Amino acid sequence: MTIFHIAHVIDWDDAERSGHYAVSTRGRTLDEVGFIHASTAEQVPRVADAFYSDDPLPLVVLELDDALIEAAGIRVLWEDVEGELFPHVYGPLRPEFVVSVTPIALA
Repeated sequence: MTIFHIAHVIDWDDAERSGHYAVSTRGRTLDEVGFIHASTAEQVPRVADAFYSDDPLPLVVLELDDALIEAAGIRVLWEDVEGELFPHVYGPLRPEFVVSVTPIALA
């Protein structure tokens, strides 16, 4: 199954150079939150609108292969957030977990 994460282009570029990505969500790190926020394809537009609509920095949507993440020993848990299940990734992402990177333009 694929899950998705919205990232700043600059953070993803850094991850491709360093080999790991540890941003949980806008302005918060994996160390601060304890997991990386992710979503389903259907949830991406709502998450983008709710948390990034006023963000001036370029964004991308990372399509992640959760089976590759879990095969690397990193847990992906589906957890309730205000009555809706969202995937949370309990460890850093590596570029090889990413199936595709798509620019996202917010209106």
